[in-house]
Amino acid sequence: MENKNYTPVFDDNEMKTVEYHKSKYPAQMAAVMPLLWMIQEKYGWISTDAMKYVGDLLKLPHDHVLGVATFYSMYFKKPVGKYHLQICTNVSCMLCGGYDIFNHISRKLGIKNKEITPDGIFSIEEVECLGSCATAPMLQINNKEFHEKLTTEEADKLLENLRNSN
Repeated sequence: MENKNYTPVFDDNEMKTVEYHKSKYPAQMAAVMPLLWMIQEKYGWISTDAMKYVGDLLKLPHDHVLGVATFYSMYFKKPVGKYHLQICTNVSCMLCGGYDIFNHISRKLGIKNKEITPDGIFSIEEVECLGSCATAPMLQINNKEFHEKLTTEEADKLLENLRNSN
């Protein structure tokens, strides 16, 4: 689990990337999302101070950055586990067992929605849509790894493999 208190700072190389993102758009406001993503990739989550930092870099009201960060579920507003499991429970996934998968993993890990296991390895989150309706139910790990047509047996194997990779 990442440090709960951090002072967001981009180094010189990262600032070049910030300037690149700012240059891609006619208005700096459009660079909010890639800068928030940079913060999350660096620190594991996006603190209120980090949102203010992004606002300062882009000369935007802090409330605007907060609005963007809180609108999208891909931005973590508090620390998450090393493996953050997002399980879709929107209509297609719900009808194909999304809640069964979510509840199974929740019981197996002993945590509820948006909680972290005591060892900091896993966190889970129920999300609205991961864009995989034809291959429901769907789970994503750390916004990068996708598992579709998931069964509880496959979820068990996935958790075991992730735990063993530590």
